[in-house]
Amino acid sequence: QVQLVESGGGLVQPGGSLRLSCAASGIIFKIYAMRWYRQAPGKQRELVAAITSDGNTNYADSVKGRFTISRDNAKNTVSLQMNSLKPEDTAVYYCQTTHYPSDYWGQGTQVTVSS
Repeated sequence: QVQLVESGGGLVQPGGSLRLSCAASGIIFKIYAMRWYRQAPGKQRELVAAITSDGNTNYADSVKGRFTISRDNAKNTVSLQMNSLKPEDTAVYYCQTTHYPSDYWGQGTQVTVSS
């Protein structure tokens, strides 16, 4: 059974940093791409960052240069380092992977950027 568990969310002031982590179980982690999505109130869920099995990354334009996705295959974790946070980054952040034919999601972690 695939499980994804996020941690690391919280309240931070604009310009601050947070690091999110996602612990995966039930899959051969190292062979799967991993993704971070977010959903702000009243908005659609959007892809924030992705990392392939061999470490290639891509980012939404809105977070390029501020967020960094990384993975630790020895610990079955994927992380999202978020710097220079803005109020518009406020959302619930979700970890996601596809273990064909199913998509798996974590429960989400709230990130609030506010002074």
